[in-house]
Amino acid sequence: MVDKLREPRVHRIISELLSGAIEPGATPPSEDDQLYVQDLGLIRTRPQVEIANPIYREIIPRTLTWITQTRIPQETAWYVGRDGCLDFPKLLDAFQHFFRENGEIWIERFDYKEAGPQLLMQAFLQRIVNSGGRIDREYGLGKRRTDLLVQWPLDEAQGFHGPVQRAVIELKILNKSLEATIKEGLAQTADYMDRVSTEEGYLIVFDRTPEMPWEEKVLVRQERHGKYRIGVWGM
Repeated sequence: MVDKLREPRVHRIISELLSGAIEPGATPPSEDDQLYVQDLGLIRTRPQVEIANPIYREIIPRTLTWITQTRIPQETAWYVGRDGCLDFPKLLDAFQHFFRENGEIWIERFDYKEAGPQLLMQAFLQRIVNSGGRIDREYGLGKRRTDLLVQWPLDEAQGFHGPVQRAVIELKILNKSLEATIKEGLAQTADYMDRVSTEEGYLIVFDRTPEMPWEEKVLVRQERHGKYRIGVWGM
């Protein structure tokens, strides 16, 4: 699969799906390219263009970030509380710091730089949850977001047959004003929280504006959308 993902005609289509965005003014992929990727079994085109199945939604990002995962200097134990839960605010604070210091360097190493921030966040999370948790992913063409559901068993002996912490992390690229992007992201995060039945949710907004000072990108705050309280991190 790695070799196929590196082919230009595959790269173009999969990168759009991973980032969730179509670049303004970009020429659409050719019919031949899309049919080729479909024939490989990587995508389906009905009812919309998307990764073919849940297994590939999991495998493709993990394949693209595996080397990165193994080299991120993070340990699961740093983020597990006495109650056995993952401390997501602490984890996201750490990622924000990591992204500020290392983000551009790591993203340049990816074959899929267009989806670099989303892939780096997933690699960081995967490094933490690999010891027993699971990440479910939803993304697709035109969504302008990546929905992650992190599931973390609270009883090691029972695993997923026992109590499980479930947290939504929504990854979003700034595409409007900051406040408009956050407003849209909060509604999307709350909707996903509703669908997966959890009250723990976080929204991450990546500002890719060239030359923008870090101090103007960074933020951490709590917002409310309907019945949910949602943590917001900007970077």
